[in-house]
Amino acid sequence: MAIILGVDPGSRITGFGLISSNGMQHKYLASGCIRVGDKSFPERLQQIFADLTEVIKQYKPEAAAIEQVFMHTNASAALKLGQARGAAITALVNQKLKVAEYSARQIKQAAVGYGAASKAQVQHMVKLLLQLKGDVQEDAADALAAAVCHANTIGRGEL
Repeated sequence: MAIILGVDPGSRITGFGLISSNGMQHKYLASGCIRVGDKSFPERLQQIFADLTEVIKQYKPEAAAIEQVFMHTNASAALKLGQARGAAITALVNQKLKVAEYSARQIKQAAVGYGAASKAQVQHMVKLLLQLKGDVQEDAADALAAAVCHANTIGRGEL
């Protein structure tokens, strides 16, 4: 079973989730959020990089999946999201992980079966798919959904 790290990048909260999967069955390993607080923007990017690096060193995933940037109505917010995503990708690649990128629609389709699903629907389905007892924070659920999306793609032999 492969260990897959999913990442939901954000400039204030970056979610991460780890599953083990054989492409058909998925098992929850860990999840959480990197909360960067009110640090300066460069310090936030550094913390995303450093904390993701620690997650990778602790769990030793074999693959990673991250959400692609979507067009945002606020150009400044989209730019900051892109930079946070870049810090996350750099952490992943720096630890020799192959990074797969998926659109939000693909991730939601994999987790919920509906590409325009709400965040609440993603949270609910991730909880069911991975047989989790407690609640999963929204950003961590999105990251777990990205990992499930990648596991399903690998399971179909698409990568």
